[in-house]
Formats: sequence, C-alpha cells, structure tokens
Amino acid sequence: MAESVGGEQVEGRRAVLELLRAKTRAVRAVYVSRASDSDDVLAEIEQLAGRNLKPVAPERLEQLARSDVHQGVVATAAPLPVADFDALIANPKAFLVVLDGVTDPRNFGAVLRSAETAGATGAVITRNRSARITPAAAKAAAGAIEYVPIAMVGGIPAALERAKRAGVWCVGLDERGDADVFDLTLADEPLALVLGAEGRGLARLTRERCDMLVRIPMRGNVASLNVAAAATLACHEIARRRAG
Repeated sequence: MAESVGGEQVEGRRAVLELLRAKTRAVRAVYVSRASDSDDVLAEIEQLAGRNLKPVAPERLEQLARSDVHQGVVATAAPLPVADFDALIANPKAFLVVLDGVTDPRNFGAVLRSAETAGATGAVITRNRSARITPAAAKAAAGAIEYVPIAMVGGIPAALERAKRAGVWCVGLDERGDADVFDLTLADEPLALVLGAEGRGLARLTRERCDMLVRIPMRGNVASLNVAAAATLACHEIARRRAG
C-alpha cells in the first residue's frame, strides 16, 4: 500500500474552504448540513464545491463526521501526497519544521498552521509514532495541510544527518538549549526547526544530531509551553528574522 499522511476526510469550514481553493487534490464530495447557519465562508464553499456539493440532514452529517468540530461541513478527497524529503532539503530557501514524535493530531494540525503562516517550506514526520492528518488535525490546521508539503522519514536522527549534508542547519527547540531562540542569527540560512514530542521533548539521539539547541525563555512560574504554542513562537521569530 502506498504511503499516506492522511487527509482523506476534512472537517470544519475553514479547512474545507482551503481544500477547495487550493485545487491540489481531487475532491470527491462536500457534505453540508441543511441546518447550517450560512455565512460568507459557507457560501464560498457551496459555490466552489459545484457538482460535488451534497446537502444532507443534520443527522446524516453527524454520522459522516469523525470529530465534534465539523461546523456542519464534511468533505472527502484524495489523500495528501507525501513530499520528497530530498527535494525539501535541496531547496536553497529551506525552512522545515521537523516533528520528533508528536502524536496528538490537534497539536500536529496547530503546528502545521503556525508553520504555514510563518512561510515554512515543508514539514517532516516519521513513518511510525507520529500523528497523521485526521479530521481533528485538518480542522486545527485550518487549511494549512493544503499548502505545507509533508515528508515522511524512517527516523529523525538519520534525516537530520541527511539534511546537514545538504547544507541545512538543524536547530532543536529544547528547554535545555544554550541560546535563546530570539538570538538565532542563522535564521535566514536553510534551516530545519526540530520540535520534540509532547511531554518528553526531543529524543536523545535527535538532540545529539542537531547543530544547536535553542530555548524559549520562560519569565513566569510555568516551566514550558506545549509543542503547538512553542512552534508558533519559534516559527514566527524565524519568519521575522528572515524578513529583516
């Protein structure tokens, strides 16, 4: 069976709208609850869906939905393609987000949303022990899954070695880092931002393969941010430096 990162079912108005706008994969059906309150987003969904639009009873939509965040809209589509890792690291403007064991779909989706809005050129996950694009992840990503290429690798440490050989700086986000993310002077170089799993953070071998470790300074009593919040801050700090 061919590799897949998922994404065959998309739920939520913004996520479905971006699926239709992007036109990067075939859309099979767009189910809309007849009881849905109309707004500008829903009106555009109905227009773009065309012959694939399928108004259904609210009860039928609840049967089709696989999450509680569908907002009255569920779409089915071809799965997201798996990106070529070697092509991602060969990009002279590479800005990759590498996920080392992030397993929560909502966190995965939120990280992709932050990455896309910061201009990331791709994301990297592992074939095992990594979240996929479930309906909950697609909803959290708010359409970012249509624009951020996602590559799959066997293991993160080996992938980082390949990235470094291609001239990509590998920067791990870790609370034990020696430098602040706000002092990341190489942000405008080809770069892979490596994010650890919920709870344990970066695995030991992953930390060892990074060129450097940076931290987000904590000013309060709480020791750390969750991976989605940390990704938002770090990705947009890199974007700020790249734009400078």
